[in-house]
Amino acid sequence: MQSWYQIFPKNPWLSLYAWVIFCILPFFFIFRSSSPVEIAAGIALLVLFFIAYRLSFISRTGFIYVWVSIEIAINIGMTFLFGYVYLAIFLAFFIGNIRHKVGFFIVYGIHIGTTILAVVLGLIEHSSLYVSQLPFIVLSIIGVILLPFNTYNRNKREKLEGQLEDANKRISQLIVIEERERIARDLHDTLGQKLSLIGLKSDLAGKLIRRDADAALNEINDIRQTARTALKEVRELVSDMRGTKLEDELLRIQQILKAAEIDFVLYGSAKLVNTPLLVENVLSMCLKEAVTNVVKHSQATRCSVLIKQKPEEVLVQVQDDGIGFEGNSQQRGNGLAGMRERLEFVNGSVDIQTMDGTTLNIRVPNVILYKEKEEELI
Repeated sequence: MQSWYQIFPKNPWLSLYAWVIFCILPFFFIFRSSSPVEIAAGIALLVLFFIAYRLSFISRTGFIYVWVSIEIAINIGMTFLFGYVYLAIFLAFFIGNIRHKVGFFIVYGIHIGTTILAVVLGLIEHSSLYVSQLPFIVLSIIGVILLPFNTYNRNKREKLEGQLEDANKRISQLIVIEERERIARDLHDTLGQKLSLIGLKSDLAGKLIRRDADAALNEINDIRQTARTALKEVRELVSDMRGTKLEDELLRIQQILKAAEIDFVLYGSAKLVNTPLLVENVLSMCLKEAVTNVVKHSQATRCSVLIKQKPEEVLVQVQDDGIGFEGNSQQRGNGLAGMRERLEFVNGSVDIQTMDGTTLNIRVPNVILYKEKEEELI
């Protein structure tokens, strides 16, 4: 629905001030009349025009053509009686917003024909008035001819751009779903058979442990070797996944914060040692989401990031001096939920503190074996 002030059309040809002038100018033409009846009739027609114009914007049914017909009739009356042709510009703009193609061309043709007819009749009846403003009348008629197509094509282009954006979002979602399915298939193919084999050999070793200790020991050795092989294949699979390192993500968030005129300070080092790419990718995505929230919602002037790798966990802390989380919890709620979903995958957690701004603590425990230790096992 259009707001009340949007009865003034938005287009690249005329500014808002020009439309305001077009609203005030008819009173000059009306008050030039000597008869009070004509003045009252002119004011009534003008008020009725803008009421119909407003109703035509908010109407979503066939009544839109009723309002347009009233506006065309008033435009004819104002043109012929008072020599004020410029209401046709308002009407020309609105006709460009008619989405039905047949309705657009019918109303467009009627509007051009009635406007030109009213101008010709007015020129015959009030030649001196029309001749004095003839260049402006000619420009108005040109606007009546061109403006509907300009508005119609712009609206059509914006609609297509919106559809294209929706299609791109849908494609991105489908790509994510396809990637998840691919990862699930790879994990199933990689681990399914070996975990089944480990389960069978474990049952067999349990049965042999009392009857044949040597055979049970061989089965246990096979289980160990199978587990190591599975671990190696999973590590190779995770390493092949495309991910973002913290160092690369920090370069991007510095650019974002600089563009938002927010001071950035980094504590610690973004170069993590012996951290799986999967964990680093999750941390990078969470850091990106946290900084995006700072830029969009915090109204902060300073943002600091602390990256600390401890023996038991990796900590990424994002702190700002903005209005705090409580002031915009609804906006940040979805982003925080997304972080938690990502961190659950690597047994991580996130907590938030609101004191003199917002502090976000992202923690990932070292429950996934370091690459160094993985190499020792394989």
